[in-house]
Amino acid sequence: MEAAAVSTFCISVMGSTAIAEDIQTRRVSFENRGATLAVPGEKSELWLDGISQFDFYDRPEPVTIAADAAAAHFTRANASRRVAPQDRAAIIDAITDIAAGADRHQWGRVRSAFAKDVMLDYTSLWGGTPTTQAADDVIRQWSGFLPGFDETQHLVTNHAITSLEGTKATAEADFQATHRIGTDLWVLTGHYRYELVKVNAAWKVSALTMTATHETGDRGLVARAAERAPKIR
Repeated sequence: MEAAAVSTFCISVMGSTAIAEDIQTRRVSFENRGATLAVPGEKSELWLDGISQFDFYDRPEPVTIAADAAAAHFTRANASRRVAPQDRAAIIDAITDIAAGADRHQWGRVRSAFAKDVMLDYTSLWGGTPTTQAADDVIRQWSGFLPGFDETQHLVTNHAITSLEGTKATAEADFQATHRIGTDLWVLTGHYRYELVKVNAAWKVSALTMTATHETGDRGLVARAAERAPKIR
């Protein structure tokens, strides 16, 4: 008889392992001071280096870290169970329309994925502060420099619907964005966080936060693309 799929969260510490999991006991195999969770369903592990099980008795810091991570895990897992398939597909479609539409310069497609106003947060890359503006202005900005690249490709994957309550939802995804002019490249990787609202039965992105984790190549291609775009259009 196969075990039912459950959501399991594991906290691994130096020399011992503490496990927080669903109410029912599941098969867990231990090796190399860590935990290999031999159960179906979504799993997360949090490794706390330099922390022993005794630190959980008298140090609030590791308890807080572990509790916050466990809460985030089960929030994601429970949200995933509550999201109807049609909502999940529509949310992922909206996310895809922004990335693929921008690469293909299909600005109507991109605009249809945004709400009337949208908050954009690229501060992890450029600094400054997040901005909220009309989606039409965002389209004018993006269409004013993206065509200046010879090619762009925004690959967005590992979509997760982290919450859905009524007409509001949040989602996360990982991305790799490649920008090319001639043989010069700028490649950026990281994470997106989306806030969405349901408008006339359609999910629209109302906020987009980008967290950059790694980049290679020449970031100066952005300025070059902005200079080239008016001559290309």
